[in-house]
Amino acid sequence: MKLFTKKTDPVIGLDIGSTSVRLLQLSSHGSGYRIDHFAIEPLSEGVVVDKAVQDVEAISDAISKAVKASGTRAKSCVIAVSGSAVFTKTISLPANLAVADIESQVQIEANQYVPYPLDEVSLDFEVLGPSPRNADMLDILLAASKSENVESRQDAIDSAGLKAKVVDVEAFAIANAFEVIRKRDGVSGSEAVGFFDIGHDVTTLLVIKGGQVIYTRDHPFGGHQLLEETQRRYDMTAEQASFFERNQAAPDDFDEEVLEPFQLNIVHQISRALQFYASSNEYSNIGTIYLSGGVASLKGLASMIQQELGMTTRVADPVTGMDIAQNVAVTVLKRNANNLMIAMGLALRGFD
Repeated sequence: MKLFTKKTDPVIGLDIGSTSVRLLQLSSHGSGYRIDHFAIEPLSEGVVVDKAVQDVEAISDAISKAVKASGTRAKSCVIAVSGSAVFTKTISLPANLAVADIESQVQIEANQYVPYPLDEVSLDFEVLGPSPRNADMLDILLAASKSENVESRQDAIDSAGLKAKVVDVEAFAIANAFEVIRKRDGVSGSEAVGFFDIGHDVTTLLVIKGGQVIYTRDHPFGGHQLLEETQRRYDMTAEQASFFERNQAAPDDFDEEVLEPFQLNIVHQISRALQFYASSNEYSNIGTIYLSGGVASLKGLASMIQQELGMTTRVADPVTGMDIAQNVAVTVLKRNANNLMIAMGLALRGFD
């Protein structure tokens, strides 16, 4: 399964997350895009853990429900892999190499860099262009994922009657979707932007500059901490405790006793993640932070981060500014906009 295979026709962007399956399908509309189909289908606890699929049948069932709810008739989709089973590295090769020679040289380089036996991985590469460090060299993005990581997702979509035309990497999908936001928000392409995708149990920091991911690292914190504390304090089930995700009324002392301590912990964790980044070889000064994921739009979180860290902080919304087809449930779409970066980036791959 190729990690960078291109497809010219619009396809379904299918994000298989820890708590839900998110589906988006786009079409060209004027100078931009239109959202033609959308659905989000919840997943039970434990179906996906730390980005790894644990229950293929449950995911297949959720995908089938999402496809039906969205109304799409498409059978091709773009999916993504992530987590510790994914390895990416930018390598440099002589610019005068023929295409066939690049492929064989990438295999040689992969033997050196990929931390798994090559017969256990799905491997692909993409030529990024001339190296900014040496005009006689080409920068090439090498991507590898353990085959079981790809195959479990492929089995799920096959069972749901779909075919994966592209298997992407979640970090690259986010960067792809961010280009839409960057242009809309007037962010310079030369500016390094910190992007925190706050998941259920893992938060990923990406630093995006010039349309490329120059740094990425996973950190073990996420929205489950807020959910678990809410369950414990108010003796609620997980469904009851997720009221904040549905913008429903909270207990009287929720903000002071639960929400604010959680947000302060998020600020602390983000500060630590930025310290790790500052000590990396890829360091470039960050002036703006974007947040995505299930808890990104929590009341006051972005402003608290901005105040505590002194960095412009925004919630990522890839939906605003796009045309939306009449059949799409607009209220649900907009309520989940901050959780659609990966699905949006995958859907955009249909236009590469």
